[in-house]
Amino acid sequence: MGEKKIQLSPNSLNLFLECPHCFWLDKNLGVKRPPAYPYALNSAVDELLKEEFDAYRAKNLMHPLLSENNIKAHLFPNQKLLNQWRNNLAGIRYFDQDIGATLFGAVDDVLQFDDNKIAPLDYKSTGSTTANVYDRFQLQLDTYAFLMEKNGYSISGKGYLAFYVVDKSRGFIDRLPFRKEIMEVETNSAGIYDIFKDAVNVLKKTAPSAHSRDCQFKKWFDGAKAFN
Repeated sequence: MGEKKIQLSPNSLNLFLECPHCFWLDKNLGVKRPPAYPYALNSAVDELLKEEFDAYRAKNLMHPLLSENNIKAHLFPNQKLLNQWRNNLAGIRYFDQDIGATLFGAVDDVLQFDDNKIAPLDYKSTGSTTANVYDRFQLQLDTYAFLMEKNGYSISGKGYLAFYVVDKSRGFIDRLPFRKEIMEVETNSAGIYDIFKDAVNVLKKTAPSAHSRDCQFKKWFDGAKAFN
């Protein structure tokens, strides 16, 4: 197997933690798990929220979601840099020379506090009745905080999830009403490097590691083989 550039994202790290075997196949051979159902509505909401938050940023105004929840922070003022960090092909990046790999992420938004410390803000839209902080969301915020530190920024030790929850109690009436919530999460940027390094070491092996015991894709594959 020839040498190739290793570039990992929060989704890559999440896949590695879920199952190193699936992770190795995905990154080294391009053998991917069946994709999840594409929620185009989520992508549309994400784009609209970026436009909305950017409009407040351009006017140097605090977004109501922050003021209503007593979060004493402003939107990160550097729109040009934020656009780069948001770009899936660029993102905020860190190359580690010791392990010869890049970690990157495309953050939705960034908050800046009066002491100039910053924190990641990620938008989440859901049709569930409650807003849940899943492990993959935590990993995402931890990774963004790690990348911010590696790019020379002081971080607040917090991350934020702006949830837009479909409010089914209010009916449709040609509009899709949302209930807005924001959650503050403690971030652990210190733990990301070890996950990153372990994931890269797995990729550099000539054969994949074993499936995780709870990997649903292994269970499906084993079940399919039983009928052959």
